[in-house]
Amino acid sequence: MTVASERSSEASDVGSVGSGRPAGLVLAAGGGRRLGGPKALLRRGGTLLVEHAAQTVRAAGCDPVVVVLGAAAEQVRAAADLPGCTVVVNHAWATGVGSSLRAGLTAAEQTGAEAVLVVPVDMPGITVEAVSRVAALPHRDALVCGTFAGRRSYPMLLGRAHWAGIATLAAADVGARPYLLARAAQVTDIACDQVATPDDVDTPDAAARWGIEPAG
Repeated sequence: MTVASERSSEASDVGSVGSGRPAGLVLAAGGGRRLGGPKALLRRGGTLLVEHAAQTVRAAGCDPVVVVLGAAAEQVRAAADLPGCTVVVNHAWATGVGSSLRAGLTAAEQTGAEAVLVVPVDMPGITVEAVSRVAALPHRDALVCGTFAGRRSYPMLLGRAHWAGIATLAAADVGARPYLLARAAQVTDIACDQVATPDDVDTPDAAARWGIEPAG
């Protein structure tokens, strides 16, 4: 996998240690084939979805914030306002979310964070409150999932001790799922039903329900 990384000129020192806060990881590489363009370039209420996701995890206390781009990465970088974020380009984005997760974890390894809080760009219903709940105990052994109607979903908190194993098993469109299934008894579930929604924007109908404008 070939990955390029670029930090914003306003980014904080990602090498700092001991902040007691998780890093944020926004997975925003998808091509949005059914939506007419990259999901990162979808816009709701004047804000790009990638901007909204980065703002959400930062407002919940995550620092630093890593954003993984893929499809039309240069166009996204030119259009998006991502102050203080570390931007990583996953050139293998078409292989699925697994490669983007690996790229993000590789970038997170360069930080002092003991855990990383993961959100996808296409779930605009994830709120600051949901992220705060899931990210409450960012220790190196953490495995935490937000749940909706008892089903595990995002946001996810992944402790540093698990990153190598997650990266090894992450493939295609399954992301962290195989690792979490293998260690189901170690995963802490945090109910987020009252503070967020798990809707993902994968189709034009879903985009319309959220008032999301087409990419481009």
